Amino acid sequence: MEVFPVINMRDLEGEERCATMELIANACENWGFFELLNHGIEHELMDEVERMTKEHYKKYMEKRFIEFADKTLDDPDTENIDWESTFFLRHLPTSNLSEIPDLSDDYRKMMKEFAVKLEKLAEGLLELLCENLGLEQGYLKNAFHGSKGPTFGTKVSNYPPCPRPDLIKGLRAHTDAGGLILLFQDDQVSGLQLLKDGHWLDVPPLHHSIVINLGDQLEVITNGKYKSVMHRVVSKSNGDGRMSIASFYNPGSDAVIYPAPELVEMVAGKSSEVYPRFVFEDYMKLYVEQKFKAKELRFEAMKASF
Repeated sequence: MEVFPVINMRDLEGEERCATMELIANACENWGFFELLNHGIEHELMDEVERMTKEHYKKYMEKRFIEFADKTLDDPDTENIDWESTFFLRHLPTSNLSEIPDLSDDYRKMMKEFAVKLEKLAEGLLELLCENLGLEQGYLKNAFHGSKGPTFGTKVSNYPPCPRPDLIKGLRAHTDAGGLILLFQDDQVSGLQLLKDGHWLDVPPLHHSIVINLGDQLEVITNGKYKSVMHRVVSKSNGDGRMSIASFYNPGSDAVIYPAPELVEMVAGKSSEVYPRFVFEDYMKLYVEQKFKAKELRFEAMKASF
């Protein structure tokens, strides 16, 4: 049985660097997911973010969710409902942290600091991916840049216990639209699963880890060498709710996304480019309508639109 890829980033600094880079390459090519330990974000900061996030849910979000849950359980269309309580933070190109209601000053400050650390980690990871792909340094960051730089935001979620997990998913199966996703998940409550070789596999909740997964844009830029992967959150009927803080390092809205020329082979004089060229904002408009459908349908639609 294959073991979910866990990468110790300290191993990039010594004799294990080559083997660790191979682990990252294998994870990107065959899993679309991997988990980072010793990633450079202080454990004390992560502990405070977790504490404040759970306190915020209890104080401001739980009552609203209970009201939502009462209505949801009576809805005959439960297959199209997600059992989650969420709010969204935008960091780049401009921040909306000051506009989000009910956040304490300390929580805002903590989330801003956490976002800065995650942004740095994301850009460092993109450089590692460039190295593995044989792309020039900075290629992926530049591909994401557009005219105003990347977009970067965070979805803060809680997945409370669900009385009917057989009917309602915490979050329905999908691939992520964007670039690189960095997830700080609850280390006590599992629930995140990915689809591999036709089977749903648990993403292990490890203390102080950051889970990485690849979005659709990296699949396009790598011309399919790396893949975005279907994943979901299963709901549970007992125990505590699950915390999830997913940050999305995405292309700028006007960035033009297309396969890197270095990754497009010429076969019999013809290009092997199999992915479309499109403006990221156009892809996102389509994604909003088709998030829970196969990504291939979106790629085909983009081919016809550019």
